[in-house]
Amino acid sequence: MENQKKTLIVGALVGAVTGLVAASLLNRRAEKDERKTALTTGEGLKIGVLVFGLLRAIASLGDD
Repeated sequence: MENQKKTLIVGALVGAVTGLVAASLLNRRAEKDERKTALTTGEGLKIGVLVFGLLRAIASLGDD
């Protein structure tokens, strides 16, 4: 049980840091192009599909 808690905490911290970096990059992109939002709908969908693919790959790491 202790190992599961550590894994969840580390995963949450990695996810939070990754999210902050991504948001910072998107803000920088929006400021550079002087747009209201940094993502179009199509780009958002592409990122969503990539994230689900990443999660699927992580879930199947132990499968042989």
